[in-house]
Amino acid sequence: MASSSSSFSLFQSITFPSTPCPSNALLFHNNPNYIPFKTTFKHSKTLHLSKPLTVPFALTESDSPKSLEPDLQTLLQKVADSFDLPSDYFSQLPSDLRLDLNDAAFDLSNGPVIDECGVELGEALLNLSRAWELADTSTSYTLASKLPSLVNSSTNSAKSACGRRLVAAGRRFQSMGQYGQGELQKIAKAMDAAGRLLSASSISATTEEQPKTETRMFKFGELQVEVTSQKANIGVAIGFVFGILSWQIAQGIQSVPESSLEYANDNALLLAKSLRGALLAVFYSSTILSVFTMIGLFLLGRQLKSEGK
Repeated sequence: MASSSSSFSLFQSITFPSTPCPSNALLFHNNPNYIPFKTTFKHSKTLHLSKPLTVPFALTESDSPKSLEPDLQTLLQKVADSFDLPSDYFSQLPSDLRLDLNDAAFDLSNGPVIDECGVELGEALLNLSRAWELADTSTSYTLASKLPSLVNSSTNSAKSACGRRLVAAGRRFQSMGQYGQGELQKIAKAMDAAGRLLSASSISATTEEQPKTETRMFKFGELQVEVTSQKANIGVAIGFVFGILSWQIAQGIQSVPESSLEYANDNALLLAKSLRGALLAVFYSSTILSVFTMIGLFLLGRQLKSEGK
């Protein structure tokens, strides 16, 4: 019985240490047959410290960025829900806020919205902007409710364009400040969040598609013309005709001898000779420029043709 009692006391002390013990003598003072065994005591410490090490690891996995990433459809639905307002809400806005609402409508539909966002999504944005201009709250909510499905079926470039327009219009709502119960700020935050996510999610796909659709553009002020091999050849033909005309005009002016020029006084004669020399310089220069332009366009056309193959 003494041996069994000492074994039970040893097992209980090692397996369930309730309080730290200052010494082995205090822990086992009731057991006269106790023999110090350091390995068992160290093993119990190892088991006791192994539990807290697994907790931070589990928390780290649960807080990964992917699990916290917002869903696009959820954000678009928040945009639609933010327009769930009383039917006379927009019409009751003060005059200065109505002007800001018109500015938001302009930012939403400014530019070639159909070309950038597609037919269905572009028309929805145009109708939504018209509803804002007319202060039609009910129509705004109906059209905003269609955005999640329309955006989901759009291309990446259309999503990116729609995102930029939502961000721009959201800034207008944000500039309206606090009004009522903060409905305008809710609209601003929802549109800004959805717009930024649309732009960010589409930028990688747009970057991948850009090398495939890359074209050469000729820019002159606001004029932009796509340069192709066919257009380069047309430019060569135009340059050839323009060069011939410039050469013929210069030859016609030069064929008129200076002795045939008769004027009332010497000043008029001197002015006529100066004008004749200036015209000759202009048309001969045009001829030379036409030749260089023809050569440049011809080489560019061949280069574009070889790249197209």
